[in-house]
Formats: sequence, C-alpha cells, structure tokens
Amino acid sequence: MKNTNNSKKKIFIDGRAGTTGLRIFDRLALIIENSAADIEIISLSEEKRKDTEERKKALNSCDIAFLCLPDAAAIEAVSMIENEDVVVIDTSTAHRTNSGWAYGFPELGESFAEKIRSSKRIAVPGCHASGFIALVYPLVESGIISPDTLLTCHSLTGYSGGGKKMIEQYETDKTERDALLDAPRQYGLTQQHKHLKEMKAITGINNAPIFCPIVADFYSGMEVTVGLFASQLLPGKTVEDIKRVYSEKYRGKLVAYRENTDEEGFISSGKLSKKDNMEISVYGNDERIILTARYDNLGKGASGTAIECLNSVLGIALDTGLDI
Repeated sequence: MKNTNNSKKKIFIDGRAGTTGLRIFDRLALIIENSAADIEIISLSEEKRKDTEERKKALNSCDIAFLCLPDAAAIEAVSMIENEDVVVIDTSTAHRTNSGWAYGFPELGESFAEKIRSSKRIAVPGCHASGFIALVYPLVESGIISPDTLLTCHSLTGYSGGGKKMIEQYETDKTERDALLDAPRQYGLTQQHKHLKEMKAITGINNAPIFCPIVADFYSGMEVTVGLFASQLLPGKTVEDIKRVYSEKYRGKLVAYRENTDEEGFISSGKLSKKDNMEISVYGNDERIILTARYDNLGKGASGTAIECLNSVLGIALDTGLDI
C-alpha cells in the first residue's frame, strides 16, 4: 500500500482524546490556521475512534501518524500499519530505546536531527527523561564526565503528566479530595521508573541514576536537576567547561542555555507552563554544581517535541506552530 497524494500531508492522531493528543491537535490546528504547512487532519468520530478496523484504515491512509497511546496499544498500532510510506511519531515509552527508531531530540546533535528527518519511525522523548538527557548527554559526549559517573536526578512536575485520572484527582474540590494532594509527593520509590531505561541508553552512562520524581499541585511545568561534585568531573574540567559546552550546543529557539534564570534565588517549575521551549542553566559553585533544565512536561516534554519532530519531517522551521 502506498499513498498517491503527494501534495497535502494527511495526519492521524491515534489517541487524540488524551492529554498529549489534544495538545498535538491544537498545535496542528494552529499550523493549518497560519497556512504554515499543507496538512489535513484525519479524524474519527467518537464512536469509531476505538474501533480497530477504523483505526487501521486511518493509520494506513495517512502520511504521518501520531501515537498518543499506552505502550501496548502503541506497539499494536505499529503492527497494524502495512503502508510502508507512513511516518510514525510515537509519544509512548515503547520504542525510545529501539535502535531502529529515531530518538526525537534533534538538539542533541546533527546525527539525531538527520535520523529524525530521514526516519519513518520516530520516538518522542519522555518528559522527565528530556531534561536529564539534555543535561547529561553533552557532558558525556564532550568528555567532561565519565560514562561511569554515578548520578542523582530530581524532577519536579505538574500533575497533568499523570494523565486524566490524576488530573481529575487534583482538580476535585479541595474540600473533597485527599488532603495529601496539597503537598508535593515523591514517587518512583522502587527506582524502576519507566524513563530510566531511556535516560541511561541515550546519554551513554553505564549506570542508571538515582531518580526522584516529585509531583505537585500545579497543572503543568517541569524542572529537572542533576547535581555534580567537582571531583566527579574528569581531570582538568571545571564548571566553566560545562557552561561552555551548553552554550555552544544549546543556542536555538527551542532549547537554549541561559544564565541566571532563577527568580531571586528560586526556580519555579511552572515558569514555562504552556510553552514549548527548554531553558538549560548551571548553578552552584566550584565544589558542588547544580545543572537544571526547565520546560513544560506537556510542551518540550511531550506534545511540543512531537510537533517539532513533525516539522522536521515536513522540512519546515522546527518551531512552527509552537509557543515559545
């Protein structure tokens, strides 16, 4: 099966009703409204959106399919695609460490960007993983830290990352909901979080980090922190080398190194809520170094990156349809 329409690109969102799918749809609508690309959205009615045969037809008649599904459903969706021309952009965890798939973070380097442009299978990075990888990958790549370095990562996130069930829990009237939701809650306590495999594989480190994700009572936004002792840097390397590497690698609109992005000594995880960009910063001193990535868990941590990958496939500006 091959598509015969070579002009307008047809796009199907499998799982459009979910948090990520809805935001991707909104971004696509903005692209169409601004005539930034010649695209058309294939939609299924409410009664047909879970019908396997209807989904299969849509998946095989589109040019680009966004998968906004749980892992098992995403794997099933890929298996239903017989049209060799369909480009798949998967937002699930299912394919992020699959060597046959492009990893959707072009800012990591030209090899990542080229694979996204040329691939029929693209995996969108996880929200927590995006910040960790943005911080750690350049340090391993440039020889500032060894792949054997033992790391700890904290990540503060809004509750929208937990999906519809968690959103409903938090948005229930405070007089009726569980009082424990009023304070930040750490999770992933078994150190088996699903993003760990990706965090280790993409950065090239030999040991998964101690990972401490924390969800709090705000809708969206994220701030990921990795701490380093100066003694963990390879000989001759300093905090100034870290800043130099970040400033050279991250100078685009969507990911940029910024100095002093704090708000009078505080860093708010909600600062870039509803935005699609990421800020990379370095704090601390000559002995103890704090690396931070701030972005929106639904933006550069999910749907924003999915649209960025689409733009790469379409050959248009990567920030098209995005809010920066």
